[in-house]
Amino acid sequence: GAIQVQEGEEIMLISDQGTLVRTRVDEVSSSGRNTQGVTLIKLAKDETLVGLERVQEPTPVDEDELVEGEEGAEVAESADAPVADAEEGSEE
Repeated sequence: GAIQVQEGEEIMLISDQGTLVRTRVDEVSSSGRNTQGVTLIKLAKDETLVGLERVQEPTPVDEDELVEGEEGAEVAESADAPVADAEEGSEE
């Protein structure tokens, strides 16, 4: 298969035996049509390439959207998240 990529993106090659190679598109050298291509992953004789994927970087979260979690962990504030009332659930 083939995928379209742009500079600044990364790709990951995956073999049937669990070999993963992640590389930046910028690091792959261009070659003319008279060459034999560029080797991105070296496979064993009994190993085959089963996947080629564009790596999607997570969307950065603004610090303004972060709130303190229970043990100092930062969590993203979500409009969909249910809000727990401190008095709810405490039966006396």
